Amino acid sequence: MIDRWLVSKSTVFVLSVIGAALLSTPPAEAQQHGSAAETEISSSMNRIAEAYVKLVLAVGQHEPSYVDAFYGPEAWRAEAKEANESLTAIREAAVLLRAQLEELDVSKQEEMVKLRHRYLIKQLQAVVARVRMLEGWKFTFDEESKALYDAVAPVYPERHFKAILKRIDQELPAGEGSLVERLERFKRDFIVPKDRLSAVFQAAIEEARRKTKQHIKLPAQESFVVEYVTNNPWGAYNWYKGNSHSVIQVNTDLPIHISQMVDLACHEGYPGHHVYNALLEQSLVKGKGWIEFSVYALYSPQSLIAEGSANYGIEVAFPSEERIAWEHEVLFPLAGLDPDKTRTYYRVQNLLEDLSYATNEAARRYLSGEIKREEAARWLIDFALMPLDFARKNVTFIDQNRSYVVNYNLGKDLVKKYIEKRGGTPDQPGKRWEEFAKLLSSPRLPSGLK
Repeated sequence: MIDRWLVSKSTVFVLSVIGAALLSTPPAEAQQHGSAAETEISSSMNRIAEAYVKLVLAVGQHEPSYVDAFYGPEAWRAEAKEANESLTAIREAAVLLRAQLEELDVSKQEEMVKLRHRYLIKQLQAVVARVRMLEGWKFTFDEESKALYDAVAPVYPERHFKAILKRIDQELPAGEGSLVERLERFKRDFIVPKDRLSAVFQAAIEEARRKTKQHIKLPAQESFVVEYVTNNPWGAYNWYKGNSHSVIQVNTDLPIHISQMVDLACHEGYPGHHVYNALLEQSLVKGKGWIEFSVYALYSPQSLIAEGSANYGIEVAFPSEERIAWEHEVLFPLAGLDPDKTRTYYRVQNLLEDLSYATNEAARRYLSGEIKREEAARWLIDFALMPLDFARKNVTFIDQNRSYVVNYNLGKDLVKKYIEKRGGTPDQPGKRWEEFAKLLSSPRLPSGLK
């Protein structure tokens, strides 16, 4: 908790510069009486939301990757660029806004208003934490993930991963070399040829979109384009442009395996990032006028929901047996791969997914200074079975994004438990889609999934 006394008098001026007025909290008696109080609370939250958006844009002047998406008034972006506020001023403004939010009594409001209120508090808390990092403050791995993403990943000892590695060893064909070398030989048979990549990925996206539209009503104008790029630390990226439109980029630096086609189609597209952003825009920005959802601060709790739901969305859209059957029938032949090897391939892939938390452990040890860069890559080779070039690219991702890695696996696990707790179990696919769509259209955040 950051105490209000840390806010300097200059904050009032800062808020004025970035276009947000110092807000007055309605008196306690006013907050207890019907529609007038509701209107006042809504008005206060709207003003705070506008100031929040402008603060995120201001941080983006110091860290360009911080603003992952913005489709609000372009004048606000220009104002942020021209003002170029200092990190200290931004941090103090965020502390003040959060304190004002906490003074609002929303106990008698409907659930969505309560969720909005909590969302803004947590997002502003993350703004403060990220700015402190930019100012030079060092958090531990777990402190950072808690401050930025509202969640802390479990710690797994080496024996946890060794048990999974033993099962993979038994599943792979016998042969010479280390386990990672044997795995790479096995996976060579499942690389999508570059001249077939576009056709295979397009087929995966269209099938993911077809399945998603059976259960989620998408905006009529929703659309996307796919671009193939190089020289990036990530495998793929969704750049949401607003008005239900996305640009999906796929990085072709390293070989792309057949499983990545459906994974990326779902994660970046349907029912992942593209659908998530489109539903937030439709339901909250256009539907309710909640301007805070017109900006996406990358290093914030929203990312755990975004990445977690995008990863969980893969199994929502493609339950295991359905996926194997469809890929055997359609995707493997389209890629020129042997469809008779589909089931064998996915037995290994499912075991590899169980190693996902090895990346968290490498990042935790590396960022805490326990191991050096090459040792982190070695950990990923030994315990995540990544080849050397892929392991090094992952360490580069950790260098740039630090504890962001928890959003993929911990995020998926939290979203999955949340959906299943509400009846969205694998044997109730309709209910699972229903609860999934509700989550994508709401301002719920990690601590609200428990």
